[in-house]
Amino acid sequence: MTTRATDPDKATEARVIDPRSNDRLAASLFAEVLIADQLSRNLISKALPKGMQISHFSVLNLLAHVNEERTPAQLAEAFHITRGAMTNTLSRLEWAGHVHIRPDWDDARRKFVSISTAGRAARDAAIAAFMPLIAGVVRDIGAERVRGALPVLRELRLRLEADPPRPAD
Repeated sequence: MTTRATDPDKATEARVIDPRSNDRLAASLFAEVLIADQLSRNLISKALPKGMQISHFSVLNLLAHVNEERTPAQLAEAFHITRGAMTNTLSRLEWAGHVHIRPDWDDARRKFVSISTAGRAARDAAIAAFMPLIAGVVRDIGAERVRGALPVLRELRLRLEADPPRPAD
C-alpha cells in the first residue's frame, strides 16, 4: 500500500509501513545472524589447531592486531564478557605459553597482558587453517554481494554495541 507524499513539490511516494512487517523483518534478520554465527563458529572451531578454542583465538587475534598490552578488564570489555570469564581464558592462554601476564608496576592490583611469540605463531596457524574455508564461502557468494552486506552488518553491530535496543512505542 502506498500513499502520496504530503509535499506537492515532491514527486516521490512514501510507503505506509505495517509495524508487523517490520517485526517479521527484524525476526528474520536476527534469525539469519544467529544461525550464521552458529554455523561459522562450528566451521572455524573444527579448523582451529588442536586445543585452541574460538575464545582463545579471538583474544590472540585482538592482541596481535592492537600490538599493545591490555588489562584483563579491557579485554573483558572488548569481548562483552565478565572479568571472570576473561580470567579463565587468559589462564589457559598463559598455560599454553600464548600470552605473557605481568603486574602493573604502578598499581599492584592490575595486570597487563601481551601476546607472546608462541601466541602469535598459534594465531597465524589458526588463520592459515580456517582462512581457506571462509574465503571459499565469500567466493561462492560473490565478493560484490559480500561487500554490499558489510555496511548493514557493521551498522547492526555498532548499534548493538552503542545502545541496547529499546522496544518500539
